[in-house]
Amino acid sequence: MLTTEFVENAVKQLSAEELVKFRQWYAQFDSDLWDAQIEADAAAGKLDTLATEAFADYHSGQSREL
Repeated sequence: MLTTEFVENAVKQLSAEELVKFRQWYAQFDSDLWDAQIEADAAAGKLDTLATEAFADYHSGQSREL
């Protein structure tokens, strides 16, 4: 298993071009993980209370368009 320290040292050794590619890859990787977590939380009902509160605020006029 890789350690954080190993990964950090490997990233430090990347060329400028490789670092750009790594950043792009990691941004997408992190975004995909975040999306999967949100989808899992939504499917499990963990966001239901927040959605209910948001709709209540909207219908009572306590929200505004961004």
